[in-house]
Amino acid sequence: MPTIVSQAASTTPNILLLGGTTQASALAEALAARGLRATLSYAGRTAHPKPQPIPVRVGGFGGVKGLAAYLQRERVTHLIDATHPFAATMRRNAVLAAAETGTAHIVLTRPPWRAVEGDRWRHVADIPAAVDALSGPPQRVMLALGRMHVDAFAAQPHHAYLLRFVDLPETLPDLPRHVLVVDRGPFDPASDVALLQTHAIDLLVCKNAGGSGASAKLIAARTLGLPVLMIDRPPVSAAAEVYDIGTALRWLGHAADLGV
Repeated sequence: MPTIVSQAASTTPNILLLGGTTQASALAEALAARGLRATLSYAGRTAHPKPQPIPVRVGGFGGVKGLAAYLQRERVTHLIDATHPFAATMRRNAVLAAAETGTAHIVLTRPPWRAVEGDRWRHVADIPAAVDALSGPPQRVMLALGRMHVDAFAAQPHHAYLLRFVDLPETLPDLPRHVLVVDRGPFDPASDVALLQTHAIDLLVCKNAGGSGASAKLIAARTLGLPVLMIDRPPVSAAAEVYDIGTALRWLGHAADLGV
């Protein structure tokens, strides 16, 4: 991992926080508690995002050029990318826009999950590879992917799919055989065991998002001895990665006063 160099505390930071994760929300609270100037940006895919203690903007920037223009126009000094580990386009745009504008930049993310004893994981590189991996006999498959990628699995229509979304979508997924559960985490292993048993799931498909908040389904699969098709993260960019709020605050130069 690249070395994290603390930024000079003498320069009052103006922070753009790219969010949409629980880590972003936690960092937003820490920034607000310190009275730091910061804006949290959402892509806008969640209908009812959690209220935040700092100003919020919703929507895209218009690619690298649009983000670079925003950084310059708003005089952003520090860019913290706390988007989902699979938000590859946004992560790439942040790297390039920060380089173009000379904006200090880090990625705040979760460490990836690692298989432990009892796990039955098969790794694939991306969504198309996961779709191809389902070319076998019919199964009852839980797609723990959010709503962005599930329509790709219509290419394997012989399976019965279980979906779990945060919000009810405006249009139903393009899967001929599916059950949709609308629920918001964090989830616990016992309830996910019950969910997998209720729907007689044979296989869990998920992205390696990492962290503890979304790991219940993996513990449930391990408990039940179910196989997991694990979609690996996109390649890591050249940006420095940190895994906790304290390191991000030290990078900003504002760590100690609240015990972080």
